[in-house]
Amino acid sequence: MAEFNHSHVFLAPDHERSERKTWAVIWLCGLMMVAEVAGGLLFGSIALVADGLHMSTHAGALLLAALAYSYSRRHARDPRFTFGTGKLGDLAGFTSAIVLAMIAILIGYESVARILHPLSIHFAEAIPIACLGLTVNIASAWLLGAGGHEHHHGQGPNERTHGHEQSHLISAADGQWLLRIDEEGAAPRFRLSREAGASGDADAAEIDTIRADGTRQTFALRRKEGYLESIDAIPEPHEFTASVRIGGALPHQLRFEEDHHGHAGAHRDNNMRAAIVHVAADAAVSILVIVGLVLARVFGWLWMDPVAGIAGAVVIGSWSYGLVRDTSSILLDMNPDVELAERLRAAVEGEGDQLTDLHLWRVGPGHLAAIIGIATRWHDADYYRRELSRYKILSHVTLEIMPL
Repeated sequence: MAEFNHSHVFLAPDHERSERKTWAVIWLCGLMMVAEVAGGLLFGSIALVADGLHMSTHAGALLLAALAYSYSRRHARDPRFTFGTGKLGDLAGFTSAIVLAMIAILIGYESVARILHPLSIHFAEAIPIACLGLTVNIASAWLLGAGGHEHHHGQGPNERTHGHEQSHLISAADGQWLLRIDEEGAAPRFRLSREAGASGDADAAEIDTIRADGTRQTFALRRKEGYLESIDAIPEPHEFTASVRIGGALPHQLRFEEDHHGHAGAHRDNNMRAAIVHVAADAAVSILVIVGLVLARVFGWLWMDPVAGIAGAVVIGSWSYGLVRDTSSILLDMNPDVELAERLRAAVEGEGDQLTDLHLWRVGPGHLAAIIGIATRWHDADYYRRELSRYKILSHVTLEIMPL
């Protein structure tokens, strides 16, 4: 029975590292929180107090994030959680976003009150503390972001974009050819076509792919109307080096990179995102505090200090809204990847079958679950399990196969 069992651990690959980073930032921000609140009360800066109050709440939010990491890790295999604990981070992120919204309202209220009833400010003491707060925010952002990265690959001179896939121009002795991955209406396959001025026979074309883990696969091509197409479908993800041989010519080495924009929401760790948003909000408020204090000191514009607080409230509120929107959609099991849903539909209907039901939802960072109903004349469940295994992001798939 072991072959029928499967894991329900849907945590991010770097879950434990994110947990350690969050605890480190909690200690750093907790110390700075005390310094800013005490300094703001002592020297009369409402913007500095606001910065300290926000830091205190984001230290609490970071504590919530750290506890969510710890709890989801300890209970990842608890059978009481039907689909694992991967969404606990989204729940923590949603809660943090609500806290952010409440703090934005509080900062805005206090800032307006100080405009109506201004207080004297001890600039010589308040400005250095605000600068120290900004330094702590930058250090916190660095700690949380350490090890995390995103790559953007620009297009080379012989690369083109078709939808979300790269294509490559191949300069051969008989002219130029275009190689791309076609995903319209069927499972993804290589498509090789002549460009203007190309001639000759490409019936013997062949493509070998080499992935980062050393996996190799050879794709034979068959003739279609006006182009050649690979007989076999291309497994996900579409990240590999393709060695393309046209006729008897030497092979061309081409690099294909997966466009991850469509899966960004599915891969995002909203627990870590909430922690980073808190730190970024603190940094934004710290900058506004410093600007407000400096202008108030140089030009005597005491109203600049509470205006900086209002501007900070607006920034925090906007970030809070984005976090609430994204995390609530996950908690409500909204479709996290419309593009993937369309690709699944195309893969099924491209084989001549009918997609009768499709439910797609996120069960953790980088993990999607799916319930798929298929009416078919020719294929069985094993066939579609093999086909769907190309989509590595699908971690839990339930199939319903019905005769057509």
